[in-house]
Amino acid sequence: VRLLESGGGLVQPGGSLRLSCAASGFTFSNYHMSWYRQAPGKERELVATSPGVGGNTNYADSVKGRFTISRDNAKSTVYLQMNSLKPEDTAVYYCNTLGIYWGQGTQVTVSS
Repeated sequence: VRLLESGGGLVQPGGSLRLSCAASGFTFSNYHMSWYRQAPGKERELVATSPGVGGNTNYADSVKGRFTISRDNAKSTVYLQMNSLKPEDTAVYYCNTLGIYWGQGTQVTVSS
């Protein structure tokens, strides 16, 4: 299993970014895909989950209405569209599947 995140960067408050996670090594369409984040000095937290077969999309309360998770099963890629970004969204964002496989992370910094 391999997960490769991209799309992070520096953005001003109120701006937008779209993260991508390209997956390989498993049947992507069958499995939940999740985005987590970890800010300096804090524990890693779940941001959003996209179901594989069945289930509902879920979001952390802190990102509801601002972030959208989506997936392209033909490309084995999951996305995280982040709008109205706040400084408190600054973190390393990780892609996860099966609860045990992680990407290397991509840094998101929200600052003026």
